[in-house]
Amino acid sequence: MKLSALMTVVVAAVFAAVCFGVAITGFTSLGDISDPVVLSDAKGFAWFWAFLGSVAVVMGAVSWWLVRTQKDV
Repeated sequence: MKLSALMTVVVAAVFAAVCFGVAITGFTSLGDISDPVVLSDAKGFAWFWAFLGSVAVVMGAVSWWLVRTQKDV
């Protein structure tokens, strides 16, 4: 299955929104955790999703740049 560069931008934006949503939910729920080990694990989980969102933003930006700079052949 081939994805066009523009479709990749859209998919990356949706994936980034989902990832950042999970990360924000993870960070906002940290106040309810009293066990330090579980708190550390929850922070790592939230940071992992924030990292995935950042990767999606970078891949979307690269795809958008390719769409904008592509020369019609």
